[in-house]
Amino acid sequence: MSLVLVQILNGLQYGLLLFLAASGLTLVFGILGVINLAHGSFYMLGAYLAVTLTAQFGDIFVALAVGIPLAFVFGAAIEWLFIRHLYKRDHLQQVLLTFALILVFKEVQQTLWGNHPLSIPTPSYLSSSISLTPDLGYPVYRFALMGICVALALAMMFVIQRTRVGRLIRAAESNPEMVEALGYDSRILYRMVFAAGVALAAAAGILAAPVESAYPGIGDRVLIISFVIVVIGGIGSIRGAFLGALLIGLADAFGKVFVPEFSSVLIYAVMALILVVRPSGLFGRA
Repeated sequence: MSLVLVQILNGLQYGLLLFLAASGLTLVFGILGVINLAHGSFYMLGAYLAVTLTAQFGDIFVALAVGIPLAFVFGAAIEWLFIRHLYKRDHLQQVLLTFALILVFKEVQQTLWGNHPLSIPTPSYLSSSISLTPDLGYPVYRFALMGICVALALAMMFVIQRTRVGRLIRAAESNPEMVEALGYDSRILYRMVFAAGVALAAAAGILAAPVESAYPGIGDRVLIISFVIVVIGGIGSIRGAFLGALLIGLADAFGKVFVPEFSSVLIYAVMALILVVRPSGLFGRA
């Protein structure tokens, strides 16, 4: 039972991190219609920002508070320079340009931070463990990580569902011409959506850095799994991304313990099973 409890907690923690990363991809793919292969690079950017900002300020949460606005501004700049030219182009051109961005970001990462893994210290006030059973403890930082992920997820859902900006974003997804007719600039909305997606991916990378460290290629697996989550949840569905991320997180955690030889395949088996039952995803449009 202790092993099962630990894997449930590990699966929830991993799933919540994946949701932060995948929700950004869901927004960009579902609303802007852009296949962004560089999304994993923004997760990597967050991990390396955690290295630099934690060294500067001495605390991962200060790094998070500073890193999210920096990533948002960076995302807005990338959208203005490159992504805005892709909205009316076919998916092949989107794939080629965003793949080129992956190569650029990898070269920048190697130039600035090198090719060796870099560790980030856990804050001293969160370095202890909470006793779940007499023989089992769980790191406090991981509980804090889950709490922050839930808070960011709720904040994002509130903005999308309850605010004027969120209503405009949802309207721009289904009928951008009407949004323009009402006097709103859909280009600004698209820029905000893309920048928010970058900020969410970077936030996930910052939070994961003390657990995983920062190393070259850290975003590659996250990119693939994020696409899996988008497909499972349904394109453009935040609810679906949340549930899909938790399913993938739990499947990954239990697979590595109970069926390690098939663990790398298990998440794709979950995706295939769901698509057989729900071809449009859990909450996708039929």
